Amino acid sequence: MGQRVCYFLAAGLLAILPRLAHTLEGDDLLSRYRLASGDVISIYVLGEDDLKREKVRLTDAGTIQYAVLGEIRVKGLTAGELEQKITSGLLKAEYLKNPKVTVSVDEYRPFFINGEVYKPGGYPYVPGLTVLKAVSLAGGFKDRASKRNMFVVRDGTANEARKKVELDSAIYPGDILTIEESFF
Repeated sequence: MGQRVCYFLAAGLLAILPRLAHTLEGDDLLSRYRLASGDVISIYVLGEDDLKREKVRLTDAGTIQYAVLGEIRVKGLTAGELEQKITSGLLKAEYLKNPKVTVSVDEYRPFFINGEVYKPGGYPYVPGLTVLKAVSLAGGFKDRASKRNMFVVRDGTANEARKKVELDSAIYPGDILTIEESFF
């Protein structure tokens, strides 16, 4: 009996490992999230209300205006890198001796879905978004939609290569999801 239980436990573990790895990969991608035009961020400096910036949308050029430092190029930075950039700028300007800067992403840029869905277009991104959830936001699959031929173009990819995705594949800010038509 003990051997049988071990077999079922091992089989169950093997079944969930790919999903767990997929989820961890998605979490890692968001922790390395690079800011871009359309994102909304907030900046806080501990004990310095005059340096607080809340709900700032990045410009098309990927910049923001910040007190003391002027225009800062933010596009392509992670939240942590922006924290370091502002901290070093405040130190260099001799404005603060030991600034504690926090940057948060309040609103991610939208993702886009087109093809065989009822309401194609741009939608607000929320963490944990999958292809199936994105299709649901877009009104569901049309009758001729292919659930096997779905592709995503990741925002920021140099060659804009289409990558085949499954229903449980993660969708990220700026992605373009295409649901192709089924011929059968």
